[in-house]
Amino acid sequence: MRQQSIALRYVTREDVARLKSWLEDDEVAESWFGRYSYGDSAHLGYNPAEVIEAGEDEWASTFGDPAHSILSIYTKEEHIGEFHVAIEEAWGDGQISILIGRKDLWHKGYGTATMRAGLDLCFGQLGLYRVWVDVPEYNTWARRMFDRLGFKHEGTLRKSRPHEGARFDSVVMGMLSTEYGAEERQDSDEV
Repeated sequence: MRQQSIALRYVTREDVARLKSWLEDDEVAESWFGRYSYGDSAHLGYNPAEVIEAGEDEWASTFGDPAHSILSIYTKEEHIGEFHVAIEEAWGDGQISILIGRKDLWHKGYGTATMRAGLDLCFGQLGLYRVWVDVPEYNTWARRMFDRLGFKHEGTLRKSRPHEGARFDSVVMGMLSTEYGAEERQDSDEV
């Protein structure tokens, strides 16, 4: 698979509108955080439908929160997804979430490229010691990607994910800054 080139950029209102549109697709919503019991797609950090119309103060509070970095994923040409890291400063760790919203780009290396850029951000600019992800057992593509990147299995959250009328385990995988080698780091001038 060819290595893709992405950039993490500050979120724009147009990005949020695209994200909202992507999350209307059941398959995309399920690959992100699923759906609430009342049917709306779940989203961590903000409600896309509401934040599009937010005033400048609310926008700055949502996208300028030092404890929850939210960035857009771009190829050279276009916005393709969203990257989050929820930071627990006292512990020096962060929970990472990524969504490639364009289904035609799934399984083509954009998730891996995003994680490499995200790891550079987390371990470099943010100075975190540990990052972790929570991957539903049914998302085998994501689990393989995190394995290839060097994430280690840290535990299992039993039956924590509702999906298509059943409950599934979720796998917690983590990486320490000492496990992410300098040779893996990429130069980025975006964020």
